This record gives sequence, C-alpha cells and structure tokens, in this order.
Amino acid sequence: MVQLTRSGLVASGPAAHVERLRAQFEERSCVRLPALIEPGLLAFIQHQIDLADFAPQGHEGVGRETAMIQNVTFSLLHFLTNDTHLFELVRQITGCARIGCFIGRVYRLIPGLGHAADWHSDTFECRMIGMSVNLSTDIYQGGTFHLRKVGSTAPLCEIANTGAGDAILFRIAKGLEHQVTAVEGTTPKTAFAGWFRSQPEFLSLIAARP
Repeated sequence: MVQLTRSGLVASGPAAHVERLRAQFEERSCVRLPALIEPGLLAFIQHQIDLADFAPQGHEGVGRETAMIQNVTFSLLHFLTNDTHLFELVRQITGCARIGCFIGRVYRLIPGLGHAADWHSDTFECRMIGMSVNLSTDIYQGGTFHLRKVGSTAPLCEIANTGAGDAILFRIAKGLEHQVTAVEGTTPKTAFAGWFRSQPEFLSLIAARP
C-alpha cells in the first residue's frame, strides 16, 4: 500500500510490489497507484473543492477545461505531493532522474462543453513524469487517459482512473504523447494533475512566494 496521509507518505508491503510496478512502468510507460490519497483526507479535499471557484481555461493546440482558482486546498495538494519520500518512490518505479518538485493544477472536465485534451507531449519545463490523481466524488464516464508512441495508433496504456483517490504515473519523453478523452453522461471529472520536474526545487518556489 502506498498512501499520502496528513502525516506524509505511508508505504507498506513487500519490496516485490515496487518491483512489479517498476516492471509494468518499464513495459507500458504508465502505472496506476490505487487509493494514493488516504480516504479521510480525500473526503476533506473533495469537500473543499466543492466550495472552490473554477474558471474556464484553454490550452492552445491541446484542449479546454475548467481550472480551480488557487486557494488553500491548492496549496495543501502541493504540500502533500512535494514529499521527498514520494519523490524517492516515484524514482524507484520510473527510473527518472532526481526530482526537484511536483507542480500541478486541479481541473474539471464537464460533459457537453467540449472539455478534453488532444494528443500532446508536455516535454518542456524540465518535466519528467506526469501524475493525475482522481478527485471526483462520483464515478464519471469517459475522460480516459491514453498514452502512445508518436505516430502509432496502438496505445501503450489506456486507463479510465475512476477509483477514488487513485493516481496514474506516466512517462514524459520525446516520442511519447498522451490525451484525455471527453467526459460522457452527466458526471464531471475532477483531477489533480501535473508533473514531477527535475527543477526548480520546491523550497525555492515557497521562498519566492510573496
């Protein structure tokens, strides 16, 4: 079990579990971490997100979504994910270089508004590994993550990631691209998504804030 709690990362179970995750990541460049956020903490975060403000946001050449305006919950999620023990675990699973920080956003895909992310690569700003954590309060339809080699029609990985607090890790590299399909039905998808980056250092980001 691997979980982010109020006290930090808790990892238990045999070392072989991490080796299985590493082997899966090596084969597919993507892996799922079930219930990464502890259920009680997740419920608190979900409640705070329900009270938050969202604004339409577009990503040129990629797609559209609504994004949560930065608030205390945004800071809490970054505090939880910028954990040196989590960094080390991600390195063990993915084989990536030293991690300086995790930077992300809370976004929501609303059915019927054309919200989705077309194929793109994210290979800039020292990004090495992507992570998306499901923060939705209900199970949504669609909103599926796909990862493939550029020019290929066969996906390396295809994950709906509808489990409460589940996370996916995926490789950011030249020759790879990913997308998130539109959400169907009536239930929106809410996720905390971003990138483990080689730099800057997280503490330097805190120090730079007014």
